[in-house]
Amino acid sequence: MLTTNRLTISAEADTVFRLAADVLRWPQILPHYRWVKVQRDDQQRVVVEMAARRDFIPVRWVSIQEVDAERRVIRYKHIGGATKGMDVEWSFIERDGKVTAVIVHEWDPPWPLPKLLRRPLAHLAGELFVKAIADRTLHYIKLHAEQETVRPGQLEMGSGANTEETA
Repeated sequence: MLTTNRLTISAEADTVFRLAADVLRWPQILPHYRWVKVQRDDQQRVVVEMAARRDFIPVRWVSIQEVDAERRVIRYKHIGGATKGMDVEWSFIERDGKVTAVIVHEWDPPWPLPKLLRRPLAHLAGELFVKAIADRTLHYIKLHAEQETVRPGQLEMGSGANTEETA
């Protein structure tokens, strides 16, 4: 199973990356996330238990998160839950003052089923759950990043500034 989610965000790359990497904050900014709990943190890798909802259906998994701030890449390896064995990579492409966030999920489930059954079931799980949750995640990261980013030439709402001159 291979899914790719991408969304272009009108915000600074550092802001988007920071929001994406700060998984402990996700339950506060992403309404579909129920919790994120640190199980182990050795400064280079963090093992987190993550819980979200796909509509009304609760899902939960355990991942190893590795953040490469220099390259702006975030990687996850699912080590527990129904998606055990899934590899996830977030990357960020800057272009024309915008950032495209890309999430790639790759997974060949270790289920004890014949490949003929395992592949379509993994594809179904990818489309119905993984891709849908990642789409919502990107949507809310975009919302928060764009709210945090002030572009040159933008006026703050309610500032009362008048830019027109009167003769």
